Amino acid sequence: MTRTDAVPAGAHDLERRLGDPYAPANPLGFDAILAADERGEAFAEGEAALDAYGLNAEFVPHAYGGRFARVDDLVEIMRSVYRRDPALGLGYGTSSFISSVNVWAAADEEQCRTVAAHLLANRKVACAYHELAHGNDVARSDFAALPDGKDLVLNGRKEVVANIQRADALVLFARTGTGPGSRSHSQVYVDKATLPPDALRYLPRFPSLGMRGVQLGGVEFTDCRLPAANILGRPGQGLETALKSFQVTRTAVPAMMTAVLDTGLRTTLRHVRTRHLYGRTAADLPWIRSALAGAFADLLMCEAFASAGARALHLLPQQTSVYASAVKFGISQRLLDAMHQLSVVLGAHSYLRQGPNAIFQKLHRDLKPVGFGHAARAVCQVSVLPQLPLLAKRSWAAPAAADPALFRREADLPALRMDRLAVSGRGGDALVASLPTALDALPDGTDRRLHDLVAHFTTELADLTDVCAALSPAGLSFMADPAAYDLVVRYVTVLTAAACVQTWLHNADGPDAFLTDPAWLIAALHRLRAKPGAVADEAPEDVQERLMAELLDRHDHDRSFGIANRTYTTGKGRP
Repeated sequence: MTRTDAVPAGAHDLERRLGDPYAPANPLGFDAILAADERGEAFAEGEAALDAYGLNAEFVPHAYGGRFARVDDLVEIMRSVYRRDPALGLGYGTSSFISSVNVWAAADEEQCRTVAAHLLANRKVACAYHELAHGNDVARSDFAALPDGKDLVLNGRKEVVANIQRADALVLFARTGTGPGSRSHSQVYVDKATLPPDALRYLPRFPSLGMRGVQLGGVEFTDCRLPAANILGRPGQGLETALKSFQVTRTAVPAMMTAVLDTGLRTTLRHVRTRHLYGRTAADLPWIRSALAGAFADLLMCEAFASAGARALHLLPQQTSVYASAVKFGISQRLLDAMHQLSVVLGAHSYLRQGPNAIFQKLHRDLKPVGFGHAARAVCQVSVLPQLPLLAKRSWAAPAAADPALFRREADLPALRMDRLAVSGRGGDALVASLPTALDALPDGTDRRLHDLVAHFTTELADLTDVCAALSPAGLSFMADPAAYDLVVRYVTVLTAAACVQTWLHNADGPDAFLTDPAWLIAALHRLRAKPGAVADEAPEDVQERLMAELLDRHDHDRSFGIANRTYTTGKGRP
């Protein structure tokens, strides 16, 4: 089945409600967002608008009265928030989304309905996993919720938690057993309204360079008693639930943040088209055109990869333990690098806190957590590395065509089944296994440059297969040699290339003509071919000019720069 519109109706509705962010008279625009950021406060007007829209319903499954059905739809809706204010996206929405996914993954019916009612009433839920002493190693958490008769007794602290004080309820990752091993932790739901006044103490807020509107704080519990029924799911299931829910959130959150690059690119383009140098606009200078085309290619590449990852949660849930970490690892660095390159183009204008380009410096700061927030890139590498040998032996060595629904934007998807997500992929990787089949699937008359690039990544996959299949189990822990971690970089690069190639192949007869154009794919594969840390392999000049023409057309017709190519409310503020 296919849908008539690849973009969910909610995304169009939210765009209309939030209006043109560049328009000075818009109370929800960049001027108001920057003023709240300067004060280090949550953007109150934005939160009120999201309340009126009912954004929390996007996080609640249909079965409990909400609108959450597809991860890719949720991502597209949230991009309308993140492209304006990432702090609003995280502080209002994503923190509650991250919390609630754990509930849908493990809780019983009554618990799910309780949390759903909480969210649908525009209340917030905070997810309290981390402790400064242990960082991303949540399995070593000391926070205790130990059983005492029919109660749990909470003791300990959680730190650097978004919305810990503003949230009405918490999902706590806690030690519920004293023994070693993975069955000593559970997730506990806490409705603050049910607690005695002295049950908890808030710790001082943590100031931050970016995301200034997000309240990062901590909480300390001392001998706080809760019913044991507040454990979500079975006691001792906490780590398994976290590893499954992380697959959804590690995929979705970086995908939402691609919208930050969209606005960064849009702001830069607006500037260079009005900046005159050497008798022409800055947008006419070859190196600036190359930088803009490269950032555009990076954005399309990231969103093609993210889309495949999001759709895999529905179609290949047993394999997304690998894909989720790969999406987080691969997209985050590319977004950061692209924004940095745009800051070079903007020069001094990239750090001005007032004026028409002031939103750029905020977005540049707010984007930084994409690389370490929720789960650091290094953690993602550690989770992928041990799976490489089995992937090489079971999937990469046996090429097979992938389900077109992984890539076709209008294709329908089955319901998201959290119970089908697996802690380990067990060697399944349909996406990379599809790459060798793409060479034979290239249409007659395909640009020879594109054919050679696909062949390059097919050869890279063959070499990676041989190397990873020979890896020793002793060299796959967090103490692995740095060269082993380089294999993760190579794998994620090939995985991204496969997603881009298949997206191009499977949207050939879709409604967006540009997706059928080989130019964006040639540019994306050129950039992926560059060695890590090297200057990007720039696409041929004619390819860059095709990308620039598309970029300018989308800007002038108020279209998004990402893979959706959808209408954005951006025109009235144009200079």
